[in-house]
Amino acid sequence: MPGKMGRTTEQRLAILRSQASQLLWYGRIETTAARAKELRPYVEKLITKAINTYADVVEYEVVAKDKKGKEIKTTSVKDGPKKLAARRAIMAKTYDLQEIKAFTEKKSDYKKRTAQIRHPLIEKLFNEIAPKYAQRKEEIGQGGGYTRIYLLGQRRGDGAEQAVIELV
Repeated sequence: MPGKMGRTTEQRLAILRSQASQLLWYGRIETTAARAKELRPYVEKLITKAINTYADVVEYEVVAKDKKGKEIKTTSVKDGPKKLAARRAIMAKTYDLQEIKAFTEKKSDYKKRTAQIRHPLIEKLFNEIAPKYAQRKEEIGQGGGYTRIYLLGQRRGDGAEQAVIELV
């Protein structure tokens, strides 16, 4: 029995997951008004989860020995337990999009640029989107309201109401 949006649960969740990933990656997508309204709370919860945990990092020292036996101390940073749990929860609710190679970019340059990034969408969410909205939350004192929906009118062909949903 189809649920909301005239789809089965699996199909509906796959659409939400795909559109949430695209919205977080590109910052703006065009879809039907019904899908945009379903997508808004889904994406806002993901962003809120990232905002609440993006600063949870743990610094630790690593002692390694070089070829001559001399000890070298380096400081590394890894996710704290709350950020790690949030990262995994967000990864379960989005698709893992890959960095796109620029048209004029050499393959070697692309590989060098993306060598350290294993999950580009998640990195973008925690390193760019979450700090931006956390700062906005402090300045305005308002959490939420990260997305905006513009209605565009009816689509030619089937008359479905079109909308653009974007990150504010």
